[in-house]
Amino acid sequence: MRDLFIFGIPKKTHLINPSKKIAKNTRWHRKIHKYIAITLFVFMFIIGVSGLLLAWKKDLNLLPPTQKDITNTPILPIEKIQQIASLYILENTDLDATVDRIDIRPEKGVAKVRFYNHYSEVQVGIKSGKILSVKTRTSDIIEQIHDGSIIDFFIKSNNEEVKKIYVTITCLGLMMLSITGFYLWYNPKRIKKRKLKENSK
Repeated sequence: MRDLFIFGIPKKTHLINPSKKIAKNTRWHRKIHKYIAITLFVFMFIIGVSGLLLAWKKDLNLLPPTQKDITNTPILPIEKIQQIASLYILENTDLDATVDRIDIRPEKGVAKVRFYNHYSEVQVGIKSGKILSVKTRTSDIIEQIHDGSIIDFFIKSNNEEVKKIYVTITCLGLMMLSITGFYLWYNPKRIKKRKLKENSK
């Protein structure tokens, strides 16, 4: 304590102990860290597992292997390739044949045709026009689970509102966990350093 003179009248005040202040801040960091971790545990776990699967998708055969068209003929028009893939879906499945995108692989002579409303991939030879492969893109399902857009897919949301909210919350949560986790590690070191300094005086 020290005496603070105000208009000649001594007043007792307490000096704030820096170590106690750091310890108090650490307790707040611990609470914030705990509540964020508890609240976002399921989301963080899903992100971790799906991210791991996506990193190993080729090794785990979650992505259809790219086939090869060895036919030595001129390349078909993109409209023809789309027609071939859509016709196959219409004739052989009960799924919607609306094409989302076509991924051309010139070096292998194949076009990977993907659809809006399901996860099927039809690989068409860009020269022969033959159906080389028809498989489900499991990696796309996992990717949508990873970023939350799978809910937008099922509710047919074009603005990806659920994805934006999901990603924003989880990213902010991860940032806060990183910050509070750092201080939970660093603050005890600060307190220990201050105590050693005080004891050496």
